[in-house]
Amino acid sequence: MSKKKASITVIILTHNEEIHIERCISSLLPIVENVFVVDSFSTDKTVDIAKSLGAVVVQRKWINYADQFQWGLDNCENKTEWIMRMDSDEYLEPDLQFEIERRLSLVDSYIDGIYLNRKHIFFGKWIRHGGRFPLTLLRIWRTGKGRIEQRWMDEHIILSKGAKTLCFRENIVDDNLKGITFFVNKHNSYATREAVDILNYKYGLYERDDGIKENDKIQAKYKRILKANVYSKLPIGLRAILYFLLRYFFQLGFLDGWKGFVYHFMQGLWYRLLVDVKVYEIEKAGDKDAEKIKEILNKDYGIDLVLYSN
Repeated sequence: MSKKKASITVIILTHNEEIHIERCISSLLPIVENVFVVDSFSTDKTVDIAKSLGAVVVQRKWINYADQFQWGLDNCENKTEWIMRMDSDEYLEPDLQFEIERRLSLVDSYIDGIYLNRKHIFFGKWIRHGGRFPLTLLRIWRTGKGRIEQRWMDEHIILSKGAKTLCFRENIVDDNLKGITFFVNKHNSYATREAVDILNYKYGLYERDDGIKENDKIQAKYKRILKANVYSKLPIGLRAILYFLLRYFFQLGFLDGWKGFVYHFMQGLWYRLLVDVKVYEIEKAGDKDAEKIKEILNKDYGIDLVLYSN
């Protein structure tokens, strides 16, 4: 029995995702009307695979995730009632397919956004502890009602102030198959992007977007508040260690086994320390001067804040 398609256009950003893109799109096709892929000039078979599955593919130079996604949001030819955000290494579980198919058309007209739970898989292991599940993220919203925060890291979809939302029960799965070297390189890149946001808080490098404060009671908003008002005020080094101990012991990350230890250590300690070291290194090289820091980010990291602000 065929599934009923919901009035959804899905936007996916890609770059060399041939290992993931078929799995992602195939989990969407039974229940959504359109899939729109914004590709940053992949050199593998990503584009061919996406097109073969019926996705509309456009290519555009990459600046950062927020800029690329907002461009996709502004330029996809969308006539559906809802928009959905997906990453290429994610897919919908069958139970979520069924829930979207059955519930979305029944959502009250005053509801503008839908939160979904995300499960993270690491080396085939579901990371269930350490505060990693459930992660609730705004992934479906009414067309014209949402935008993405313009940040270099930790960008979220923002609805208008006072917008009403609800949370579905079932799960998106985040399961990257590219291995530990990719994980390390990706988090190194993430650390640079997060360092830019931290430096911007301190030096006003460009206009800051904290639109998440406009959203209703969501997990991500309170995490950001704790990060700004508690975590950021702790000494460098100590805060990364304390965060890891919180996740691994108090939030029971040790129950995720040896794979969980690797994940929590790498993502909860090594990554957090790497961000701090990058901030320290850039500040020191730039003599804590905003214009010098901008020059260093451009010259050494390829981040052109002038281009971004335009």
